[in-house]
Amino acid sequence: MTHTLTLYLFVASGGAVGACLRFFFTGLVDSWFGKALPFGTLAVNVVGSFLLATLYGFIERGDLAEQPYRALIGVGLLGALTTFSTFTIETLTLLENGLWLKALANIVLNVCACLLAAWLAVELTKG
Repeated sequence: MTHTLTLYLFVASGGAVGACLRFFFTGLVDSWFGKALPFGTLAVNVVGSFLLATLYGFIERGDLAEQPYRALIGVGLLGALTTFSTFTIETLTLLENGLWLKALANIVLNVCACLLAAWLAVELTKG
């Protein structure tokens, strides 16, 4: 399947469900454990990373077709549940291919660049 309207509808549908699940589960986990640390976000990131790696494992083994499952579940549902899952699977792929320095660079750049961007946005929006 190429990038057709159908694929975009799969992404949008999965994304709507994933966003709602994220909102529900982060609230639920935070109500259980409090907000001393963002346990809700941690929970969806860990679960999302596990589920995305599972999906990609099934696709790689040939048990599932890449489309529509990648668009619906991988990009849509899990992408909206957590973008950390995408970062995780990309880094894991680099490690599995023996590209340790690229994996390390990906980790450092993602964490540092995102923190820097967030800090810059906060600074720029201060009154």
